[in-house]
Amino acid sequence: MTISRLYFFCITLCIGLLACNHEELSDYDKELSKIITDKSRYILPDETDLASIPQSPVNPLTPEKVALGKLLFFEPVFANEAKRQDLKYTFTCSSCHVPESGFRPGRMQGIADGGFGFGSKGEQRFKYPYYANDSIDAQGARPLVTLNVAYVENTMWNGSFGSEGKNIGTESMWGVFDKGTARNHERLGALEGQNIEGLIVHRMNYTRQIIEDAGYKELFDKALPDLPENERYSRKGASFAISAYLRQNLTNQAPFQKWLKGDNHAMTDQQKKGAILFFGKAGCNSCHYEKNLGSMKFEALGVDDLYEHGGLKTGPADRRNLGRGGFTGRAEDMFKFRTPQLYNLGDSGPYFHGGSKETLEDVVRYFNNGKKENQRVPDSQLSSFIRPLGLTDEEVADLTEFLKNGLKDPNLKRYVPERVLSGLCFPNNDPASKIDMDCH
Repeated sequence: MTISRLYFFCITLCIGLLACNHEELSDYDKELSKIITDKSRYILPDETDLASIPQSPVNPLTPEKVALGKLLFFEPVFANEAKRQDLKYTFTCSSCHVPESGFRPGRMQGIADGGFGFGSKGEQRFKYPYYANDSIDAQGARPLVTLNVAYVENTMWNGSFGSEGKNIGTESMWGVFDKGTARNHERLGALEGQNIEGLIVHRMNYTRQIIEDAGYKELFDKALPDLPENERYSRKGASFAISAYLRQNLTNQAPFQKWLKGDNHAMTDQQKKGAILFFGKAGCNSCHYEKNLGSMKFEALGVDDLYEHGGLKTGPADRRNLGRGGFTGRAEDMFKFRTPQLYNLGDSGPYFHGGSKETLEDVVRYFNNGKKENQRVPDSQLSSFIRPLGLTDEEVADLTEFLKNGLKDPNLKRYVPERVLSGLCFPNNDPASKIDMDCH
């Protein structure tokens, strides 16, 4: 190539690159950028940037703690307090928070102890026939996603765990209706306190002997050197590691996250139209306004409860049906539930605390119709957001697409270990699950 031709080629290439870098924004990009004036408000940090992730002062994040928690979350060897000997060491935290299902059960209700089977993403997990309905370990409300929980100040549907935030002023109720919430007095952090109680409820135990026998002692020592040994080799130590792991489970690779960071091609036009509706006409961000597109707002949406949709170990008298009111006992809090985060919800239905809607489109249509389905919820308690939205069928489809795929992080596998130290199968280690997962 001659010098003149080489010069011409370089000039042409530079002009082309400049044109690419200064391409005209689409009308959808312009409109969405006009609505979201401060994009940084919704940008999640990288999961390795531990300093930028909200954390408990008494449980600072470290790589060693996160690495240990990542193993413990999926480790069946600590499921040692099962009701039956033949189901010991067969379940994990991830039995009910399945990565393939967006860290939720792949079915209406999660079952840890007392469950068997897996299917392909947890949808074929059922009650073990030799367990009574009231002896299984199953939640009385649809389990929440364990993603982006670093941005949840008070955890659970009723916000009962955590000593700060919305729970300032509720001290007299800690441990009243739910004995586990007495843990708030220790002021460990919402996740840390909840997870200590969760390990008790979910029949998992940690002692020095168990930890040593399972090969985890060195990892506990590296991750938790500041905890006294009587706390380190215990549910508290395990909770601190699991909580650290959960805090860094962030959906920062979702198309919407990439768009916020400047990649205008990350979302499709339909997803952008859905986002415009989310932050505009539909008004979803009136409640879903934090970085995880959730918030600490409690609203009564008038949806059914889990027992009405086949939920086991629950019923009409379950205090969890009362939402925030079941924790505080206050009349004004009855039937109000915390606003959940929205990322990766498309990975698995059903939806709402009672699992009353099978698909995200059903959820959008419920809000669009603006009519309650649960007649036990008084109109006086009903959220002002339960009103007709006036969305067309096309707009319903656009908003659904944004929720389903625009907010989907496609790479949740990065939060799953290749194996656990016991060598057991996970998320479940019962015979039926091992067949389903082809794990032996």
